[in-house]
Amino acid sequence: MDDLNDLIRRAWDIRRQFHAPVLEIAAPGAKHYENNYFTNNPLSFVNISITENRCECNCTHCRGKLLESMIQVGSPDAMYNLIDHLVEKGCHGILVSGGADRRGEVPLEPFIDAIAYAHRKGLKVLVHTGLVNRSTAARLAEAGVDEVILDIIGDARTIKEVYHIDRQPEDYLDAMLACREEGLALAPHLVIGLYYGQIIGELNALKMIKQADVQVLVLVVLMALAGTPMASVEPPEIEKVTELMALARGMNPHLPISLGCARPSGTYKRILEKRAVDCGVNSMAYPDEETLKYATTRGLKLSFTESCCSLF
Repeated sequence: MDDLNDLIRRAWDIRRQFHAPVLEIAAPGAKHYENNYFTNNPLSFVNISITENRCECNCTHCRGKLLESMIQVGSPDAMYNLIDHLVEKGCHGILVSGGADRRGEVPLEPFIDAIAYAHRKGLKVLVHTGLVNRSTAARLAEAGVDEVILDIIGDARTIKEVYHIDRQPEDYLDAMLACREEGLALAPHLVIGLYYGQIIGELNALKMIKQADVQVLVLVVLMALAGTPMASVEPPEIEKVTELMALARGMNPHLPISLGCARPSGTYKRILEKRAVDCGVNSMAYPDEETLKYATTRGLKLSFTESCCSLF
């Protein structure tokens, strides 16, 4: 435990040295967020699935459940109409996502003109691409996408047994490099504990992310979703998650790091959030009010936004 405490202290010292004493609190409209500090607008920033609730991967941890809470569009025309509606209602940003095909790629090509339209209408546009290829990355850059989100997996067994696709960790690095070479801002997400709550390949994923010259790193933790084969899986040990958060800060002294919206609830969530503060994250999605109070005791000012936690 002394070694872990040393890691945490070093991570906090790095944050103090290289980053402003501000904790960005992200509360996009996809989830209601209300406390004594802030209340969000449900249409401020929305998530859109371009495949509705369909996903060919049928990942063990998700089974398409994460798509169900998104606004679902089945065609580019439907997306154009949705964008007009959202702009009229005061929306200022969207996350475009969807289920992936058997190669781990979200079928974005038919929707890229609509994505460009959203950009022209003044919306911030984030795209969750899956294992994007270079030609699609180039078109997304031309469309004015503000940021690409890509889950990074550093373990071949996890890719095969959880994502059910025939790809390798190197493919995730190649996708990141393609995005960067096409001029796209990149916010890789590291899902800690993705292999049934075990820590397998996360450090390798962090090493790949460091190679890719990304703009922000988002850390999330496996959630046991009802209706999936992982519904009863215990989350990874908080000490191991804390170690990874501290290592991530140490490996990337200047990089903004966020604790994203996916993480277990309850006591685990509250402990994890405080550890994330201690490990020097710059941003956090939907934190508990207790966490906000704790951050202020550590000398951090709170800054609230209704955008995704990866936008700085």
